[in-house]
Amino acid sequence: MNLGFLASGRGSNLQAVIDACKSGRLLATPRVVISNNSASGALERARREGIPAYHLSSHTHGEGLDEAILQTLQRHEVELVVLVGYMKKLGPRTLAAYRNRIVNIHPALLPKFGGQGMYGMNVHKAVIEAGERESGATIHLVDEEYDHGAILAQTRVPVLPDDTPQTLAQRVLEREHAFLVETLGKIISGEIRLD
Repeated sequence: MNLGFLASGRGSNLQAVIDACKSGRLLATPRVVISNNSASGALERARREGIPAYHLSSHTHGEGLDEAILQTLQRHEVELVVLVGYMKKLGPRTLAAYRNRIVNIHPALLPKFGGQGMYGMNVHKAVIEAGERESGATIHLVDEEYDHGAILAQTRVPVLPDDTPQTLAQRVLEREHAFLVETLGKIISGEIRLD
């Protein structure tokens, strides 16, 4: 299966998937990486791996961003779009063209701790402040709202009594890498159906 990625940050989940594809653990080909951040680690990782990498943002394309993202995904024959720390909403054309073929990984157990503003350390801080005993990660379909689409899979990690947002974030991220690869494998094999 041909994968396309959208990322805003370091791209460690992206790297986990690239490594799984290279080793044969995941029967997929990373075809393109798009970032709204020209200095993102994700673009750097893609270029290092020889994967086409593009900085597409409202700065580079203004009102035409949605169309630019869609054309880039289609030009690289992407079958499944994976959001790995992408901090922007996708536009209506991309959402329509890839309906039920866009997945996102979120660093909490949705529907709790999702929605606008719930990203990065904000999520882990909210989990700790709420007194939760467990957190984790959710992979879900992407629709017009933040963190709203159908949940495909979840994994859990404990929240420890002495956790800070940083220590919890690290524990969740370590689990995310394997979880994302496992879940993509189930999508590719048909064990998890996207429709």
